[in-house]
Amino acid sequence: MKQILATAIALLAISSAANAADNLATEPGSAVYSWTGGYIGGQIGYGFGNADYVYEGSSDYDYSNDPDGFLGGIYAGYNHQFANGVVLGLEADVAWGGLKDSALAPGDSEYSATTTIDLTGSARLRLGYAMDRLLPYVAGGVAFGKFNFDEYNLGDFYSSADESLVGWTLGIGAEYALTDNWTLRGEYRYADYGTHDFITQPEDEEYSADIRTHDVRFGVAYKF
Repeated sequence: MKQILATAIALLAISSAANAADNLATEPGSAVYSWTGGYIGGQIGYGFGNADYVYEGSSDYDYSNDPDGFLGGIYAGYNHQFANGVVLGLEADVAWGGLKDSALAPGDSEYSATTTIDLTGSARLRLGYAMDRLLPYVAGGVAFGKFNFDEYNLGDFYSSADESLVGWTLGIGAEYALTDNWTLRGEYRYADYGTHDFITQPEDEEYSADIRTHDVRFGVAYKF
């Protein structure tokens, strides 16, 4: 349900940008907008994900968390627009937030685990097609994130693991140039961090963790 909602919001953002482009067409005789140049911006959004943990000792302590929450951050990049309207860009971003969820151990209700996603970021290539001031695009590249796993026994701290993971990300979006320097965007992105070992301390327990996230983001940038 969350994935359907995120996709619907992203498509709505793209549709709204397209309508803005129709309503704010370039005046006769004016120059066509160029997306070539560097930019820096700020973003806000909502993220949710899946964090599944398989315990090496017993399936009674396999956890499944669905962390979600708001996020905010910054991004910067550079675009080059070709004569045929194709736009190729490189972008990096970082976002902070409080995506979080807790779940009981399936075979022992005295134990529970919480997943917190404190930070995510990426370095991505963007490929779009310029429709004057409207730029629909796809983007993909490397994703990274900081993840915290905390386990509790009857509400008291038991053990934890902090991991910084690297994965991949893909997304779609649309950007609209409000003026020659200011742009507005909306996008959806998916990130997959693969399967990694989490070794908790001080109990020295090993979990195999599989983590994926979905984000809907909106940003405003200044183009140089």
